[in-house]
Amino acid sequence: MRIIARKTLVEFWAKHSDAEEPLKAWFHEARQAEWSSPDELKKRYPSASIVNRNRVVFNIKGNRYRLIAMINYHYKTVYIRFIGTHAEYDAVDASTI
Repeated sequence: MRIIARKTLVEFWAKHSDAEEPLKAWFHEARQAEWSSPDELKKRYPSASIVNRNRVVFNIKGNRYRLIAMINYHYKTVYIRFIGTHAEYDAVDASTI
């Protein structure tokens, strides 16, 4: 998968250093993945929440942080839309962000 925008992750772990390794691991796995549907993604990430056809919420660092991605399965592209704490996550709409 092609990941757009790694910079968002880097900026986040600069503020939350405990998220650096888990986010690097997620990025590496997602970049190597070839998901063609939400069902395929759920096989690898059973705790991920499929919000609608193309939005997925991943739990990062034992569910301490939340990452929202918009995925275009046809073009094999993952757009990072949000990464934050639970409190920050509660303030956004995962289906539209």
